Amino acid sequence: MLAVLWVGLTAYVLFGGADFGGGVWDLLSGGAGTGRRRRELVEHSIGPVWEANHVWLIFVIVLMWTGIPSVFAAVASTLYVPLTLAALGIIARGAAFAFRKASTRLWQQRLFGATFAFSSVVTPFFLGTAAGAIASGRVPPGIARGDLVTSWANPTSLTAGALAVGTAAYLAACYLTRDAERTGQPDLAEEFRRRALVTGVVVGVLSAAGLLVLHADAPGLFAELTSGRALPFLVLSVVAGVASLPLLWLRRYREVRITAALAVVGLLWGWGVGQYPVLLPGVTLREAAATTSVLAASLGSLAVGAVLLVPSLWWLYATFQREHTAGRERAEP
Repeated sequence: MLAVLWVGLTAYVLFGGADFGGGVWDLLSGGAGTGRRRRELVEHSIGPVWEANHVWLIFVIVLMWTGIPSVFAAVASTLYVPLTLAALGIIARGAAFAFRKASTRLWQQRLFGATFAFSSVVTPFFLGTAAGAIASGRVPPGIARGDLVTSWANPTSLTAGALAVGTAAYLAACYLTRDAERTGQPDLAEEFRRRALVTGVVVGVLSAAGLLVLHADAPGLFAELTSGRALPFLVLSVVAGVASLPLLWLRRYREVRITAALAVVGLLWGWGVGQYPVLLPGVTLREAAATTSVLAASLGSLAVGAVLLVPSLWWLYATFQREHTAGRERAEP
């Protein structure tokens, strides 16, 4: 159950994270005139799939309260401040994205656009602070046993929040290079290539700084990441992240999507493997897990649901990519 949950979390980070990153670049696109084509590319890239991307977050939440209910209760009660702010950000972001497309007046488009962009920054930040709180052992077992402020306002959490925003922007920039190239907009592909290069370096520096923060704030997790069983995942993240930069330089946009994703996956799974089997301070997976009958029923339901969900999502993404290509072909004389 935990492995399936972590796969769902990985999908949310890769797809939902890039979704948030698109909003970051929307924020940094410039004025209404100069930034119009950038915003149109972002909107065209995430428009058909942004709602589907958040299915993975619901998937993770359901598995948490079903498979490890005591952990879910502790996390949701101690971290209700950042989680509530993240939830409000997701709602505001989705509403603003929809209303901006339906608005005809410039002031309305600017209002909803600013809401969409701002929410795209604060939402991954607060989700990152919640992850940092769990990683640094600041969420004790029990209902609201942790400090409601310092549990997520601490060095590890703040670094994780900044890293979440940077990672989202990096993934989005890497993905948008390929989308711009495929739609016949080489100037935008070049622009997002430069942004991806700069963001990749920034994320690399943040990751290194995060290790230093972990060394001081969460030495147990730091030891697992640098010399324990999580080390191979950290190495994968570093190698893939470094490999992405020359691929971007050489304009290998299709390949860089894979290496950029691997860099993020290595970091995420390194955290999970490094912390396993301890979920909360003094609480192991075996102690937190639901009963065998609940786990069996849940996994059986997941297997049935996957028969419908996985092909549907695959068809959605594949169809969207084909429409991209077809649209370009129709536009060419």
